[in-house]
Amino acid sequence: MDDQANAKPGLTDAELAVHPTVYAPDALKGQVAVVSGGSGGIGRAIAWLLARLGAHVVVVGRDQHKLDILVGQLTGRGLKASAHAADIRDPDAVDALFDKAWAAHGRVDSLVNSAGGQFPQPAIDFSVKGWNTVINTNLNGTWYMMQAAARRWRDHGHPGSIVNIVVVTTHGLYGIAHSVAARAGVIGLSRAVAVEWAPLNIRINCVAPGVIETEGWNVYTPEARAAYPRSNPMMRAGSAWDIAEACVYLAGPSGRFVAGETLTVDGGGQLWGETWTTGKPDYFGGGH
Repeated sequence: MDDQANAKPGLTDAELAVHPTVYAPDALKGQVAVVSGGSGGIGRAIAWLLARLGAHVVVVGRDQHKLDILVGQLTGRGLKASAHAADIRDPDAVDALFDKAWAAHGRVDSLVNSAGGQFPQPAIDFSVKGWNTVINTNLNGTWYMMQAAARRWRDHGHPGSIVNIVVVTTHGLYGIAHSVAARAGVIGLSRAVAVEWAPLNIRINCVAPGVIETEGWNVYTPEARAAYPRSNPMMRAGSAWDIAEACVYLAGPSGRFVAGETLTVDGGGQLWGETWTTGKPDYFGGGH
């Protein structure tokens, strides 16, 4: 466990290929996993870990070139992976994605919804377009993926597991209220369908990352990034690998009796601090 605790953020493909893991190399042998946002920092780590554990990983995103690069890295290490470019905001594109996956592999065992994004801005200044863009990606897109996967599991009589990447909604996460609203919706949705879909042997859970250092940090100011490690009692950022291992726990056999839960991976941040993505106002004793 010491290797996991000391995992440094910002892992490269070469590091992801050999990073120590608590899981057995064949833990997911023969399974097929779909990962949306697969070429992003957290999604990329998830894809690497799933593939290293024996799954065939179908990485999904909007940029075919980025996906192809990742698949090349994975297959170059003897791992099983394929790419499918799709906009998860388009239900028809999502349906086509799952039809192709089932046709190619005869099964899908798990889905990790890692796609999403937001831009930091005071909520009072959100435009209608900006609000809808975040809601359509983070909430609607996640739902389209969940429903498409569940329908095929139902129709094929096949069990399935879904893990949704969300954000910590139990304490202040200021400057991305649109994303908080969308992800809170995903958490509520996951809890509801965890009950509805239990008769179909489909499990749904969420992972809520705290401060995880990836290239996604680039949308925030240097001042905000410098303050992030102090938002949790461990006084450091987490690694995308921490999130990947949490996803495997919930998606794989280890989580077979876990449903409707949100696993928070934030170094205790929800018990400790506050996160200002746009700078803490002087009114609250901060400053830009």
